[in-house]
Amino acid sequence: MNPDANAPRTAHRNGTGDLPEPLLAIGDRDLPPGRHRFHKERLMNQIHDDRRAAAPRAPFLRKVILLPAATVLAGALAVGVLALTPDDAPAEDRAVAPVLTTGPALTTTIGTVDAHGAPRLLDRISLAAAGADVPRGRAGQYLYIESRAANTHVKTVNNVSRLVSVPLHTRQSWQSPDGREGWLIEPGTTGPEGITLGGTDERGKEPTPHLGAPSYDYLAGLPTDPDALLRKIYEETEGQGNGKDQQAFSTIGDLLGESWPSPELAAALYRAAAKIPGVVTVDSATDAAGRKGVAVARLDEVNGQRTEWIFDSRTFTFLGERTVQVEDSGDENDPIKPGTVIYTHAIMVRAFVDGIRVTPSAGASS
Repeated sequence: MNPDANAPRTAHRNGTGDLPEPLLAIGDRDLPPGRHRFHKERLMNQIHDDRRAAAPRAPFLRKVILLPAATVLAGALAVGVLALTPDDAPAEDRAVAPVLTTGPALTTTIGTVDAHGAPRLLDRISLAAAGADVPRGRAGQYLYIESRAANTHVKTVNNVSRLVSVPLHTRQSWQSPDGREGWLIEPGTTGPEGITLGGTDERGKEPTPHLGAPSYDYLAGLPTDPDALLRKIYEETEGQGNGKDQQAFSTIGDLLGESWPSPELAAALYRAAAKIPGVVTVDSATDAAGRKGVAVARLDEVNGQRTEWIFDSRTFTFLGERTVQVEDSGDENDPIKPGTVIYTHAIMVRAFVDGIRVTPSAGASS
């Protein structure tokens, strides 16, 4: 069977292929926990400052509590926290100045929800995931994930708030199976050469992988019984996010998009998601690469934002995720209106490679 040209690239396929045209108007698992917490704390401080200066309600962050590393970085971009220091600065300290973000707000047509369709669709998605051909890395290899991402946020200058976006860009990450070594290259977040994602935490200790910052090896130890898996997610994320059900849905989405679960675990994650109250289907959604599909989603009732997992409507391959504002805050001064895409992320390539900064197409250091 010929590979689906619209599906995200996986496994050992050589070459990354031509990426779709940039997204205009849409129609972390990488940092060790210590560095994750470092960026999270900086981000939270900036959020508090921006919320005092902006409108009473400014739902411009994708997630707040225990964000995976990739989301922390995306969120930090959204509030203008991260940029670059001089080239001779330590790699782990290259995050000090604002990033310029002047793109137009990302918008979309809000898809129609089926409140009862999730169990059936997730069952079909689970069966497809269980039968996927996913390679297992060899000793010494790294998990490489190439994705495209963009987000919209509130920018406040002189007490005047408006919507701008971090433009669509390519993100490349490498991580050793045990999570101790890694590398990130992302325009606006790192320099052209990227930054290390390895090292110890702020206490000088080796980070321990967990649900909020898993490694490939950590995922291999998770239960593949859907009930046991969901119970573990609820227990370990208790008190986080905007309610236990929303946090469980967000955690599963992060595991699907910022790591590479085995077919058995992916199938279990989808079956676990089907058991979360409030999970629905959406008839149409578009990922950051412009690929259209169907979505499994859940509305965050606190901020009126709907997180959508997007799948190819024929193969049920996971394409990516986006968060869309679907409810009006009722505040006429709130610049975020229904149809605003808060965050969008599309997986383009997942593969095992022989070293950091090695890509499937290059076969050697970039």
